[in-house]
Amino acid sequence: MERKLFALSPGGLDSLPGNSAGLIISESELPDEFFLAVGEVLFRSCASSAVLKELKVIRGGFVALSARASLLRPVKSAVLTVSDKGAAGEREDTSGPALAERLEGLGCDVEASALLPDNRQEIEGLLKDWSDNRGMHLILCTGGTGFSPRDVTPEAVEAVAEKLVPGIGEAMRAASLKITPRAVLSRANAAIRGGTLIISLPGSEKAARECFDSVSGALRHGIEILRGWDGECASSPAHKGGN
Repeated sequence: MERKLFALSPGGLDSLPGNSAGLIISESELPDEFFLAVGEVLFRSCASSAVLKELKVIRGGFVALSARASLLRPVKSAVLTVSDKGAAGEREDTSGPALAERLEGLGCDVEASALLPDNRQEIEGLLKDWSDNRGMHLILCTGGTGFSPRDVTPEAVEAVAEKLVPGIGEAMRAASLKITPRAVLSRANAAIRGGTLIISLPGSEKAARECFDSVSGALRHGIEILRGWDGECASSPAHKGGN
């Protein structure tokens, strides 16, 4: 029988169900929704009560006794694939799902995804909707960043932008240059609209994954600052308990 895992505050051990395990977090009150990072291991809160927060393993590994744990707010995210052939059903979209998987491993909730043709007006409209109406914290676009006359994703990102974030595009190109000299031909970029960070990435699955990985380590910190969360994230020892 599979054992359930819970996060609980000090003093809540008596509430732990039989045949379950618990991570005791030294916080007086746990938020309703959170990710819990313990080293390389990542958990997501799911069903919960006022005392116990059931955890789902997102990224597995070993948790040492008294390991340092970080409570992370979920990042509301969306993935947009831009491809004429994909939108017409002539090509399977593999880049979008690959990026969604990367986001989940980073502590993001992927709340929306879409596949659009290389149409600037449609791209701009969806980016505005996801940012202004859906309140996304992070939007990833894949496709339409090259030299083709139909490639207009960077222009759409800039058109809806309130601020540009040139360092993200520069970092992705620098990382890609270690793999191929053709990286200089990428026009991938990033921008801020309201409280949303929007990033355009290449259309191939391999390049999209590589570019995302090259900047992913800085994204949560940037979003925390953008959303005014900086300094809120708790970090405390996690203790294992169970019966």
